[in-house]
Amino acid sequence: MTKCFFCQHKVEPSFKDIDNLEKFITPRKKILAADKSDVCAKHQRKLAKQIKYARYLSLIPYTSYQNI
Repeated sequence: MTKCFFCQHKVEPSFKDIDNLEKFITPRKKILAADKSDVCAKHQRKLAKQIKYARYLSLIPYTSYQNI
């Protein structure tokens, strides 16, 4: 049995699937390390690229800081 979320569900990380991407981001919007996220190396690389692309498209914020 594989521990990797993406291998188990037979899906690839996608910038369009914000709900799944946010599972692998800390509350401060940093990308979780591979040992903490339990994602295999192949999917960790793809996940990081997709999160960065989603940030670039403003689908996910870069930080959790907000001016009030």
